[in-house]
Amino acid sequence: MGEKARNLAMLFVSTMLGAVGQFFFKYSFMDAGSFVVLLMIGLLSYAISTVVYFYVLSRVHLSWAYSLGGISYVFAVLLAHFILLENIPALRWAGVFVITIGVLLIGFS
Repeated sequence: MGEKARNLAMLFVSTMLGAVGQFFFKYSFMDAGSFVVLLMIGLLSYAISTVVYFYVLSRVHLSWAYSLGGISYVFAVLLAHFILLENIPALRWAGVFVITIGVLLIGFS
């Protein structure tokens, strides 16, 4: 695996963990019985995401890494829709599609 592919994969993992952290933050407030455990999972996911992001950021241009981080919005919407069963309006899905295209264009640049 080339260096760019490795950095891209690590950035993908970082953004996914960030979205998972956000999911657990939200979910912890929905389940009072497991609040502390779920919140801690969210904090741990977010912390690991940050450490991985710092690693990638030390090796690539900020403009590339930060722009690719936009995919976290896509992950968050997918988690909200498929796990939390949130209703996502069509206009928001259109935004997710546009973000995905933008991230793909940036990723290949």
